[in-house]
Amino acid sequence: MLRRTTLAATALLAAGALLLTACTGGSTPSPTVTAETDPDASAVIRLVLEPGNLDIRETAGAALDQILVDNVYQGLVSRTPEQDIVPALAEDWTVSDDGLTYTFTLREGVTFHDGQELTPQDVVWSLQTRKDTPEWLDSARLADVASITANGQEVILTLTEPDSSLLWNMTGRAGLIFKEDDTVDYKTAANGTGPFQLTSWKQGDSITFERYADYWGEPAKVAEIVFDYIPDNQAALNAALAGEVDAVTGFDANLKEQIEATGDFALVLGASTDKGTLAFNQAPGSPLADERVRQAIRQAIDHDAFVEALASGETLYGPIPSLDPGYEDLSDVAPYDPEAAKALLAEAGAEDLTLELTIPSFYSTAIPQILVSDLNEVGITLQVNSVDFPTWLNDVYINKDYDLSFVLHTEARDFENWANPDYYFTYDNAQVQDLYAQSLAATDEAEAADLLAQAALIVSEDAAGDWLFNGASVVAVGTDITGMPSINVNERLNLAELAKSNG
Repeated sequence: MLRRTTLAATALLAAGALLLTACTGGSTPSPTVTAETDPDASAVIRLVLEPGNLDIRETAGAALDQILVDNVYQGLVSRTPEQDIVPALAEDWTVSDDGLTYTFTLREGVTFHDGQELTPQDVVWSLQTRKDTPEWLDSARLADVASITANGQEVILTLTEPDSSLLWNMTGRAGLIFKEDDTVDYKTAANGTGPFQLTSWKQGDSITFERYADYWGEPAKVAEIVFDYIPDNQAALNAALAGEVDAVTGFDANLKEQIEATGDFALVLGASTDKGTLAFNQAPGSPLADERVRQAIRQAIDHDAFVEALASGETLYGPIPSLDPGYEDLSDVAPYDPEAAKALLAEAGAEDLTLELTIPSFYSTAIPQILVSDLNEVGITLQVNSVDFPTWLNDVYINKDYDLSFVLHTEARDFENWANPDYYFTYDNAQVQDLYAQSLAATDEAEAADLLAQAALIVSEDAAGDWLFNGASVVAVGTDITGMPSINVNERLNLAELAKSNG
């Protein structure tokens, strides 16, 4: 069964409001702190987009995953920023040779934030309810699970067919564990098992977590975390220089000198799975239904220009970023070549083409400016339609009423969207869909990754879209802070190891 990822409004809005930069191949080390850390400290983290509500079961959006997963809610397994799968509520797990049985050994002594003990039945109930409730996000990711049972402290998942993505899916929302039939108001409150518990939400301003005293693992290293929502980068810079925040995520790398001027902050660049994606509407009758036109657009675009404009960077020429399985350098598929682009347009009879770019208004103006200039050079007039996000959702994502569209896709391992002909990309290739299905069914990780790489090459060769850059995590970190994540922070922000010195 093909998995389908829903592109959620808040997910894209969070992604878009964050800095659209890319990495230089790794991450910049966080500043070194020599003073003694303060276990009673409060750390203030600047974030960009505030969630509309806190119900992580049914409300989509990176704004929720970023703060709630790992910190408040946990699954049997989790993932590191580097995308490795690690134990969480399960001490360990085994997978049968045929890939059909997953056995997890649940930790003992785990409690929810309301003090109630976590039981194997809570786990079974959470996963079964997720699978059986389409309104719970990522329900379909458990579609191949035939049964979920408990035997003592073991939780056993039996599959109808192998699914190489199952463990990865369980590191996300599909695997989150809740208390059975909890009465908490999930829209405004939370009851998880993580190192922090939610204490207050000042809507329009901030969300506060405090250390959970009875956490099953190593206690959090600060007593309190305050997420301060400051959408504007200049305002965030001012708050940092005034000593009002300790770390600034979603920052603008072009402001490096300003924020480092006092010596109180250092700019840290980390890798991410953010993909600056230019979608082509390939519906019948559209000029973009012609592969030659799509290829011409790709070869007309100078990808390096985005990296330069955004002050850091890594180009990307295919649908899989370097942190994800199946990545290959596909720059040879569509090298920057305006003359080749003109020839392709002439061959397609599309020399005097006018297209519209629909782009959410919160993105950097450098993105449409570069696209307008590059396409104009090869004879394409690009009209920019800058819209608010609800309009983009309705016109592009839902109704597929667009020529070109740009958004930043932050989710890791989301190649599935290119194997889904109903997705707003409008790309339909049976061979790609088959390769993706084979990848899911593979029981060997290397084989699964190779199948993804084969599929990604076809997607790029078909000019199914263009990938303008691989974004980075850009974080300004106070010099009195250690343990601040710097990789993939737009998606997940595990703060258990964050510490603050007392001077």
